[in-house]
Amino acid sequence: MQGVKAPTATRLIFAENLRRARLRTPLSQERLAELAGLDRTYISSLERLKYNVTIDNIHRIAAALGMEPYQLLMPTDSEPPLQKA
Repeated sequence: MQGVKAPTATRLIFAENLRRARLRTPLSQERLAELAGLDRTYISSLERLKYNVTIDNIHRIAAALGMEPYQLLMPTDSEPPLQKA
């Protein structure tokens, strides 16, 4: 039996950037999911580091947020981490 793997740095960055961008818009998880053609629970799971995201879904989410996909993967050293909800 394999243990649960810790999320990668890239996944941590993506989850943080996703949540930060969503709150800045401001969109609920439900509305963002609707705009991206995804399920609300999937958006929630991405923000909580429960799932890996695909390139296609990064594209969909970025478009719904009015961003370029790469912006969701860029480290943001200038902003402190958000508090867990």
